[in-house]
Amino acid sequence: MTDDTHTIRSGGLAATIKAEGAEMCSLTDGGGTEFIWQAGPAWPRHAPLLFPIVGRLANDELRHRGKTYRMTQHGFARDSRFAWTERGENRCALVLEDDERTRALYPFAFRLTASYAIDDTGLDFALTIANTGKETLPASLGGHPAFNWPAQPGAPKESYALTFAKAEAAPVRRLDGGLLRAAAEPSPVKGTVLPLSEALFVDDAIIFDRIESNTVRYAAVEGASTGPWLKMSWRGFRELGVWSKPSGAPFVCIEPWRGYASPAGFDGEFIDKPGLMHIAPGAEEQLSFRIEVGSS
Repeated sequence: MTDDTHTIRSGGLAATIKAEGAEMCSLTDGGGTEFIWQAGPAWPRHAPLLFPIVGRLANDELRHRGKTYRMTQHGFARDSRFAWTERGENRCALVLEDDERTRALYPFAFRLTASYAIDDTGLDFALTIANTGKETLPASLGGHPAFNWPAQPGAPKESYALTFAKAEAAPVRRLDGGLLRAAAEPSPVKGTVLPLSEALFVDDAIIFDRIESNTVRYAAVEGASTGPWLKMSWRGFRELGVWSKPSGAPFVCIEPWRGYASPAGFDGEFIDKPGLMHIAPGAEEQLSFRIEVGSS
């Protein structure tokens, strides 16, 4: 155990979390299967935490009360060092609070707590964002875990699919220059199943802004080779992003979000941006997701 990382364990499962970004960088089962993308050349991250924005703002500018602040894609939390508040055998917690550096980018008072807990079947990840200031806190939060794709080394990537708990017939949103396109597009989900292929991501992420499900399973489709699978379920998040590198890469991200990129053409104050939480002084919001893993 070092100040930089902490590993939690239960049964055969183990997860390692970094202080930098409060980012999970490993999730393995008893057989040694690694589920998390190991930050290779295709993309240098594992499972970044998105705060105080999800996606991009127009011109990377946050406007508040006549002032303009530089806020780059997905915000600053993923590149901030969190402080450990708990480091146990099967759970840990970290916190990030506003300071002079964050207020130069985001002029709001906050306390963001990230908590991890592991048991014999999966990992729970909880986020609590508290407004410690005297004005409304406008913010978004998101997870961005990248999972090895294929999960079974050597298996065809096209043999994998995401299976949702409910049919996802509502149109989806796509990005143009990092901003949300005005027009929605037909859902690529066939009933409850989204067959995975590199072609899905030519237009960047698939954004489910009217998601019906709160659970999705990632696995090889029936009849394909058996192997590792995972199931993600979430609470408090209202949108879901699914992403891989448009040029092709051996990972797929399943991303519970509370918020999304600025709509193309939006040029207003940050507090008026669609998709934000508005947290009253002294109040807080709690969001969480769980990853269960196994092999078949």
